[in-house]
Amino acid sequence: MTYRIALVCLGNICRSPMAHVVLEDRLARAGLDDRVEVASSGTGDWHVGHPMDPRAAATLSAAGYDPTRHRARTFSPDWYAENDLLLVMDASNHADVVDQSPTVAQAEQVRMFRAFDPEATEGDDEVPDPYYGGDDGFAHVLAMIERTTDGLVARLPDLMDR
Repeated sequence: MTYRIALVCLGNICRSPMAHVVLEDRLARAGLDDRVEVASSGTGDWHVGHPMDPRAAATLSAAGYDPTRHRARTFSPDWYAENDLLLVMDASNHADVVDQSPTVAQAEQVRMFRAFDPEATEGDDEVPDPYYGGDDGFAHVLAMIERTTDGLVARLPDLMDR
């Protein structure tokens, strides 16, 4: 049985696609890519069909990842039925995604992405949006995503057994 993870941010051109690319890489390295599928989306529809932000793509490329396959998509309530786990990048994304939950029980599928980050603390559990900043913000976000993704992949066997 395939386990499905969706990553969600605001516009689906920076944080969630970066996390998507890194997670697919880590799943392949762990030998889980045949058991886990990854998707990403944004809560807003401004960038639908567009590739990843060029700065996000350049940051990924410089780190040895392939960002070329991404096209932005919008989150909808259907994503609850299509995915087992919905990981959001910040509190605003969390609220937007939970507001679209078909049932209260399904809202339990939503978690903060950094819930798997060993360095996250209460009050510091969001992935900052680098869109309006400089290139350093994208590098900072990538380091956070890599660390968090490693934590997520380590816990996936337990999550998949539920």
